[in-house]
Parts: sequence; structure tokens; C-alpha cells
Amino acid sequence: MVAPSLKLQDLIEEIRGAKTQAQEREVIQKECAHIRASFRDGDPVHRHRQLAKLLYVHMLGYPAHFGQMECLKLIASSRFTDKRVGYLGAMLLLDERHDAHLLITNSIKNDLSQGIQPVQGLALCTLSTMGSAEMCRDLAPEVEKLLLQPSPYVRKKAILTAVHMIRKVPELSSVFLPPCVHLLHERHHGILLGTITLITELCERSPAALRHFRKVVPQLVQILRTLVTTGYSTEHSISGVSDPFLQVQILRLLRILGRNHEESSETMNDLLAQVATNTDTSRNAGNAVLFETVLTIMDIRSAAGLRVLAVNILGRFLLNSDRNIRYVALTSLLRLVQSDHSAVQRHRPTVVDCLQETDASLSRRALELSLALVNSSNVRAMMQELQAFLESCPPDLRADCASGILLAAERFAPTKRWHIDTILHVLTTAGTHVRDDAVANLTQLIGGAQELHAYSVRRLYNALAEDISQQPLVQVAAWCIGEYGDLLLEGNCEEIEPLQVDEEEVLALLEKVLQSHMSLPATRGYALTALMKLSTRLQGDNNRIRQVVSIYRSCLDVELQQRAVEYDTLFRKYDHMRAAILEKMPLVERDGPQADEEAKESKAAAQLLEAAPAPTEPQASQLLDLLDLLDGASGDAQHPPPLDPSPGGALVYLLDLPCAPPPPAPIPDLKVFEREGVQLNLSFIRPPENPALLLITATATNSSEGDVTDFICQAAVPKSLQLQLQAPSGNTVPARGGLPITQLFRILNPNKAPVRLKLRLTYNHFHQSVQEIFEVNNLPVESWQ
Repeated sequence: MVAPSLKLQDLIEEIRGAKTQAQEREVIQKECAHIRASFRDGDPVHRHRQLAKLLYVHMLGYPAHFGQMECLKLIASSRFTDKRVGYLGAMLLLDERHDAHLLITNSIKNDLSQGIQPVQGLALCTLSTMGSAEMCRDLAPEVEKLLLQPSPYVRKKAILTAVHMIRKVPELSSVFLPPCVHLLHERHHGILLGTITLITELCERSPAALRHFRKVVPQLVQILRTLVTTGYSTEHSISGVSDPFLQVQILRLLRILGRNHEESSETMNDLLAQVATNTDTSRNAGNAVLFETVLTIMDIRSAAGLRVLAVNILGRFLLNSDRNIRYVALTSLLRLVQSDHSAVQRHRPTVVDCLQETDASLSRRALELSLALVNSSNVRAMMQELQAFLESCPPDLRADCASGILLAAERFAPTKRWHIDTILHVLTTAGTHVRDDAVANLTQLIGGAQELHAYSVRRLYNALAEDISQQPLVQVAAWCIGEYGDLLLEGNCEEIEPLQVDEEEVLALLEKVLQSHMSLPATRGYALTALMKLSTRLQGDNNRIRQVVSIYRSCLDVELQQRAVEYDTLFRKYDHMRAAILEKMPLVERDGPQADEEAKESKAAAQLLEAAPAPTEPQASQLLDLLDLLDGASGDAQHPPPLDPSPGGALVYLLDLPCAPPPPAPIPDLKVFEREGVQLNLSFIRPPENPALLLITATATNSSEGDVTDFICQAAVPKSLQLQLQAPSGNTVPARGGLPITQLFRILNPNKAPVRLKLRLTYNHFHQSVQEIFEVNNLPVESWQ
């Protein structure tokens, strides 16, 4: 005999009345024991009540797996009360990981064919919630039949179940294509919304379906036009907008159908203009429809005037009081700034005003868009606004703002002096937040502007005298004072106010930097080197500099100690060479656009050299005879090897200068993976200075119609190799050839063994989780030999 157990309502009250977690667990364990006993005794009358209590326990987070088979028994029952609880239990307790879910396939098939609408609704809900790929393949014909049932209740649920089936098994697209055309003639908004969603899923997953449904674009346009022109309806209108959910879904479908298709885009242009001009924007529902209209205009081949209208709508969104709408507008304009730069530029003042937003996410988006709007015509005005924002921006935005200003100044600087002033302002305001290469870039810029050496050194000296806490600024100032200290003392710079500086003040300032607790070891190194260079540029006695250098011979920092020891040795033993060793630094080559132009000029000069006639053999013989004179009078002395007949070859040998080895041949790229438009390519580089190191760049591209999200690439190599994975550039690959993801693999192969890779790719594509594990053992021989 089964012991009496609590009713569901009593169980809920007792659990809620428990004062401690231990009391709650005691109540639940006791009731679960009653439920198990009831299941064992096979009580058919109260089985659904026991399962209902078990489902409540499951919702609280306690284990309830022992009720899975009871769900199957209740589903197979002929009573509706049993089926209702049984299907609810199946949706909560069963999923694809349990083989038991396959056992209800036959029960669902029978219930779908019974013709009882409530039972059919329960079966369709369960199938759309936990149906696996095998269940979808088996039950697709039954769902297809229900799509054309006269009852709207059943058809709505059948359409949603078909959407789940397409997501699980894309090859079922051909089954649901014919019913969709008939369902578009429905007047029931719920059925129409489900049909549009189903067509959208079909078009995203099947190119054949996309071509098929492009024929119904005029019909979709007519449906949307009817919605826009329809007056107020109590059944469908929300905030004065006629069924915004259906309008948004139709606009999304039109965006997919009109993408890269001229005819379809032309058909919907007039409608989009009508929606954009007639939609009420006083409520959020109208803004949602308007934003979806903007996205559709930008994604199809729309007219130029329509695209300008879309950008102006986003500009009006920036003036909206709702922060969410302003954020959406900034994000959308950031996507459009490359394709419609001039149209977005019209809203530049509004974008700049958004920098003062108190919301961090809004100000960050406004900063990104402001930096994207900088060009050669507005660089001065935009830099003033951005520099003003840099002084008051939150600390978490200061690094991004400083880096953006430096990059924009480097790209669009009208003059070198303006470029130097801009970088100095950034270093003075947010020096601790700039990128690591800011110091090298500024020293390179100053070194290449000979006419600005006096101006730069005086500006930096003044900035250093005011503040020594900004370490990048202190490093640049110390370098500049060391290089051009003589110009600082001359005081003949006409571009700024004259400032009389004597040697003692300069030396005292550098000593202050050396002694400051805020100075980093690298900064002290700059200051010590600057003092050493000033020993050849100042006219006075060097005893003070020698004393400072000797003090740091016992410094705890090894790098600074080594420099001090070397400089002290230079004073004591090689003082006659000090002036030559401490000359001004030559200009260092750098990467960038200017370097590319110089490379082109060098290439042209090399072509001219190749066109010059090669030295003749008598000239080379004469040069060998001259070399024989240096070997003495011995007649059997060995001659040097024959000289290279290339231009300059004899001179290179004569001076015994090392010749640069020819660059290694490029290693061909390798495609290692391709599936549904997702492709992974590997490119290889072996640094000449370290042949045992192999740098592999994995590039993931996406040419399909759907975005690839949560992309993760993992790799493994044999034990004889060492692998280091760098962080990827992102985890999302946009559709239709969007920005790819790159990730660097560093493989150390000292034994030059054949390289083998084992890769695992995981990502989401078309709402499906994909995992691929494969081995790559056909890497080019040049990558490891």
C-alpha cells in the first residue's frame, strides 16, 4: 500500500515554508521517496499528479531523471489530462542527449494524425522543443500535412515546428517549399508571421529556396504596403503602428531576398521609401520598424537617395532621448561609414556631441565613430574635439582615445609641426595610456624633421620641466635633449617665445628624472644616455656628468648598471673616441606608408642599376693586379676568388662588407578546411634570423549567407615540437566575405622534423553547432626543412 503523499499545492506551501535549506531538502527527499514508490507500484490514476510534483521539484534544481519513463507512459495514455502532463514532462526532462526521447516518436506520430486539436497542439509543441534530427526526419510528412489544416490553432504550431525542423535538418527544405506559397495568402496575422519566419529560415539555409522565393517579392511588398496604409486596428496595432512584429519580419525577409539582386531591390525601393517617411517615430514600435527599414535599405542594392535617407534617419535617432536608440544609431553609422562616408559626415557635429554621454557604452561608440570620420579635410577640427574629450574622458576610454588620435594624426597630419604638437599634447594629457610604439614614432618623426629640431627640443624641455610623471613624455624629452641639447642652449628658435636655458638647469632636470621615484628603469636609461650625450654637446666641464655616471655603476638595475659602467669606461679609457661614438643618431627606417613609398623609390633605383653595363673583365683584372701589390713580391701568391661581375661587386669585396643574402622563397599557402562557405587557410613564414621557428597564420573566411559565431580554433603538434597559440582576432566571421578571423601559431622545430597539425574547429553556423577535428600532414616542405 502506497503511503499517503502531499498534493502539489501542499508540497509548494511546505517547501516555501521551510526556514532553512536543510528543511527544504528534507521535504523534497521525503516526497521524492513517495513519488518513486508510487511509480514502482504503477498507480495509473495518480501518475500524472506524481509527475506534476516531480516537475516542480525539477524546476527547483533537484534531480528528477527517474521520471523520464513515466513521461512516456503518460504520453501513450488515452486521457488528455495524462497527455498534458506527459508532454510537459517530456519537454522538461528529455533532450537529444537521452536515447529515451526517441521512444516517443511513434506516440507523437499517432497524436498528430488523430485530429484532436488540443492533442495535436501538445505534440507539436513537444516536437518543436526537443525534437532531434532523427525525429524531424521521421515526422516531417505529418507536419507538412498539418500546415494546410483549416484550424489556425494547429497551423500556427505546425509552422513553428517546421521552423525547428529546418534548423535541425536543413535538407528538409524541399518538403516545406510548396506549402509556404499557399500560406502567404492567409489573412490571419499569426499564421502570416509564422510563414514569414519559416521562409526566412529556408532562404538562409538553401540557395534554391532563395531563388524560389525571389518570385514572391511583389506579394511581400503588397502585404507590407497594406500594413503601412491600414488604419488603427484594436487587434493588431501597437502604439499606433499596425502589427510592428509582422512588419519587422517582412522587412528582414526582404533584406535577404534583395541582397545582391538588382530586380528584387528595384521592386521594393518605393515601398521602403514609403515606410521610412510614413512611420510614426514617437513610440518605440515605430522606431523598431524604422530601424529595420534602414538595415534593409543598406543591405540591398538601393538607390543613392534612399541610402542618404536611411543615414538621415539614423542621424535623427542620435537626437532621441532613449539611450538604446542612440546606441543603435551609433553602431549602425559605424557600419556605414566606409560605404557612405559623405552622408555620415553630415552628422559629424551630432556624433561629436555624443562623446559627452554619461553612459560608457554610448561614449565608446561615439569615440569609435568620431575616429572613423577623421579625414584630411577635417583633421584639425576633429583633433581639437578629440583632444578636449581626452582631457575629461573616463579612464577606461583614455587608452583607446589616445591611440586613435595618434593613428589619425599619423595618417592625416597636414604638417610635421602640427603632427609633433598633436603627439606632445597626447603625451602630456594621457602619456601613461598611449601605445608602446608612441615613443619610437615620435623620436622617428622629430629626427626626420631637421627644420623642427630646435622647436621640438624647446617644447619638450618646457613640458618636462612642468611634469615628469608621464613616462613616455619623459623618455621622448630625454632623448631629444640628449640629441639636440646644443640647439636648446643656443635659444635661437623663432617659432616660440625665447627662453634662456643654461647648462646647469638642463643637467639638474635630467638628474631630477634619474632620482624621481616615478621614473621607470627604461626612463632612467634614457636620462643617463642623454647626460652622456650632453657631455659632447655642452661647452662646460664634464665632471658633474662623470659623477652622476659613476654613481649608477652600483645600481641594482642590471641594465642601468651596465650602461653606467660602459659610459664610465668611455670617459676613462676611450675619451678620445667619445665625441665620435656619441654623435647624433642617424634616421632609423620604419614601417608604414612612408616606408612603402621609399621602398618603391629604392626598387626603381635598383632597376636603374640593373640596366647599367656590367664591368668588363679587363677592369676586374686590373683590380686584381692592384690587390697583388699588397701581397708582397711573391709570385706564387694565391689570387683572391673571382669578383662578382654585378655592379658594385668589386667594391663590396674590396671593403670586405657583408652582402645581404637573397630573401627566401615564399612558402605557398594551404587550404585545410571548407564547409558550407566556411574556409580555413594557413600561411607560413620562417624568420631568417630563427629558421627553427615557424609562424603559421590561420585565416577563417565566410562566403555563405549566414554569420559564423563563437568560432574557436585549437591546435596540437607532436611532442618533438613546441606550439604556442596566440589570441585570435575575434570569434565572429560575418557573412558574404566579411572581416576574417586570424590567429597566429608559433611552432618551434629545432630538429627540423616534418610538421603535423591536429586542428579542432567549433563554431555556430545557421543556428547549428559545428565541430570538426582533422589532421593536417601535407604542410609544404619549405615550412620545416
